[in-house]
Amino acid sequence: MKRAYAWSAIGICTAIVLALACLVSAQEARVFRGEVSDSQCALNVHSLTRSHQEMLKSKSMGGTANTCAVYCIEHLGGYLVLSAGKNVYRLDRPDLVHGFEGHKVRITGVLDTKVNQIHVSKIDLEEDQ
Repeated sequence: MKRAYAWSAIGICTAIVLALACLVSAQEARVFRGEVSDSQCALNVHSLTRSHQEMLKSKSMGGTANTCAVYCIEHLGGYLVLSAGKNVYRLDRPDLVHGFEGHKVRITGVLDTKVNQIHVSKIDLEEDQ
């Protein structure tokens, strides 16, 4: 009797885990648009405008949004983000995103709302650049 109960409990737990996994994977990819930036500028760590504006004026971190973002990531502990208006999303695929710093992009991915992070599956430059 105890053995049958144990197998029944295992079966129920397995079903619950599978159901939750299906719900999580059911999130569909969507398109996000914005600028690939660094967390330092986008989250006002050393910026007042949530942009590279102050750093570019001072020329202390390069002369372009790209050089500023790369500098902040490599030397100041920043991480890659997508700055989309008032929203800032962490990006999880530096292997795909590196090289797009400072550029307006279109990212296809799934948003993990718990950590405000986009699981990037595709990235392209916005055509109007």
